Amino acid sequence: MSAAGAPAIAVRGIRKSFGTGDTAVEVLKGIDLDIEAGKLTYLVGESGSGKTTLISIIAGILYPNSGSVSLFGTDIYALPGNDLVRFRLNNIGFIFQQYNLLPTLTAAQNAAVPLIAAGMRREAAVREGAAVLERLGLGPQVDRLPRQLSGGQQQRVAIARALVHKPRLVVCDEPTAALDAASGRRVMELLRDVALEPGRAVLIVTHDNRIFSLADRIIGMEDGRITHDAAHAPEEAHP
Repeated sequence: MSAAGAPAIAVRGIRKSFGTGDTAVEVLKGIDLDIEAGKLTYLVGESGSGKTTLISIIAGILYPNSGSVSLFGTDIYALPGNDLVRFRLNNIGFIFQQYNLLPTLTAAQNAAVPLIAAGMRREAAVREGAAVLERLGLGPQVDRLPRQLSGGQQQRVAIARALVHKPRLVVCDEPTAALDAASGRRVMELLRDVALEPGRAVLIVTHDNRIFSLADRIIGMEDGRITHDAAHAPEEAHP
């Protein structure tokens, strides 16, 4: 549990390189960043600027070469491997650009995977997954397999899977990229509702300027560094 007034996310001195020796490429060049709970934060920048690498490190998926990440008061890279996996399962929802759905499971079953992994009975978990899909406008598709869904529908199933266990941190990589304007708006309003809940934070990588109006804060990256960081007055999500 983070102390009162402490940031939900505290990133300090994060560096990340890929490759070794003369072929090594430094993707992140000493990132320092604090992110508050209760706000919807966007990370923007050109492809190759390091955004996806940074959110993968924040979410505990990709180890940095150096630096630290504290989530809600826990230094996640000081945790042993199995403890980090458990922490991630209980506290983080990640929405990938690739949907990563299990092809033999229905939409509701795919959405329920984090709950089943955490020990909830399968029938109850699937009901919870179906309820989140309903909020995302996929009520009629809950029993369909991924191959029976459009790309945008598969993306919403992936979003439901990230939200179903009510994680304290939701990290999203281009969550509206495959969605039309109306579906993207619905998804972002749901993510904004999640972000405004006490003790939760939502961090989104996006190029989609259709949704910039909902952000509380927009952070820009270029060449592995933070280049600008500005508070933003969001429009009302539910006019």
